[in-house]
Amino acid sequence: MKSHFISASIIFGSLNVGHSFTCPVQQPVRGSSQLCMAQISDANSISRRDAVYTTFASLFAITSSTILPANAIEKCPPGSKNCLRQTWTPPPGVSASDATSQLRDAINAYPQEGQEDGKVDGGGYTIISDTLGKDSAYGVLQLEYRSSGKGTFAKIFNAGRPFIDDLVIEPNDGSFEFRSSSRVGDSDFGVNGKRLSYIGGLLKGKGWTGKGLAN
Repeated sequence: MKSHFISASIIFGSLNVGHSFTCPVQQPVRGSSQLCMAQISDANSISRRDAVYTTFASLFAITSSTILPANAIEKCPPGSKNCLRQTWTPPPGVSASDATSQLRDAINAYPQEGQEDGKVDGGGYTIISDTLGKDSAYGVLQLEYRSSGKGTFAKIFNAGRPFIDDLVIEPNDGSFEFRSSSRVGDSDFGVNGKRLSYIGGLLKGKGWTGKGLAN
């Protein structure tokens, strides 16, 4: 993941006395840096100390909000039986845009009727968010998978409503981090593993390599 460095000359040079402006509040964008510096409309309205403070406060906002660490997906709790993480890497020579397309193809190829006659993800799935960039350097792919709601546990413990699992995929230095987890319960009865195995099998057929990550 790319890092952004700003020299002191650029920082202090952005404090332009005598020019007023409005500093908009902007949401951080993954993979980009945004710098909004205070410009002084009146040379007597702010002390040098306050000017320096404002400058470094803005710089801190960049490092803490827009420069995101690699491997940013939340870890599974230690010893978890309802959460799995994996890393999948496209084969050498595959462009970033092609890798992203292959990943989307594998996700969309997952059967809406689920696996094992609906025992796994029998309630289908929904893509909640897809902001993956063409260069595979930023963004996130989030999906929601549902059980059929017809099982004994769903009827007894969830009033017949489907159990919901979440799959989050984020790029990380040419690879993709996967995290599949259940929202409720201490055990997923192997559902997350079967889901990732199906998707991983499709990626493996394209030459991708996968490995599990320690919780």
